[in-house]
Amino acid sequence: MTHNPLKPLNRRGFIAGAAAMIGAPALAQTTGTIEIERDITTTVRRNISSFRSLKWQPYFESLRNGAVLVDIDSRALHYWSEDGRTYKLYPSSVPLSEDMTRRGRTSVIRKVDGPSWSPTANMLKRNPDWPRYVPPGPDNPLGTHALYLGWKYYRIHGTHDTRKIGRRSSNGCIGLYNQHIAELFSLAKVGTQVLLI
Repeated sequence: MTHNPLKPLNRRGFIAGAAAMIGAPALAQTTGTIEIERDITTTVRRNISSFRSLKWQPYFESLRNGAVLVDIDSRALHYWSEDGRTYKLYPSSVPLSEDMTRRGRTSVIRKVDGPSWSPTANMLKRNPDWPRYVPPGPDNPLGTHALYLGWKYYRIHGTHDTRKIGRRSSNGCIGLYNQHIAELFSLAKVGTQVLLI
C-alpha cells in the first residue's frame, strides 16, 4: 500500500511525524562535534547566550564597589554599579570545559588597558606551538582591555576573535567583545565584586 501525499494524515501518522521532527534536533546535537576543540575555525559550534536580566539581591549582600556576575551556563555577564543605577548585560565566552572553569567569589584586583599575554605552562603543554609572549595589539588574545581577578591566571577580557563570544571557547577566562570590555573597564574598579556561577 503506497501513501498518497495528497491524502490527509491520520492521527497515528501525524503523531509519528511530529515525534520524529521533535527528536531530530536533539539527535543532531548529540552526534555533533564535542566542544574540546581549541581552534574554532575547524569546528562548528553554537554561539549562544541567554539574555535574561537578573536582580543582584540573590547573589550579593550589597553593591559595595559594584558587582559582576558571570553565569557560565547562560554565557552572560551582568554588571551592577555601586549605586544600583547602572545595569549592563553582555554576551560572553566561557571556558572550554568544566575542568577549566572556576566558580565562586573573587574581585577585580587590577585593570590593564592594552594588556600583553603569556600562556600558562598548562596551556603550552596542551598547545606547544603557541607563542611564549604576545604584546598588546590585534593578535593579542586578551583584546583591548583586561580585568585581572583575585584568582591567578583568571581574567575578564576582550577578544579580537568575535566568533568566540557566546561559546565555550576559552582556557578559563571570561571573554567579551572589545567594545563591551571597554565599557565594563570604564565602569568597574579595583575592588569590584565578582561572582562566577
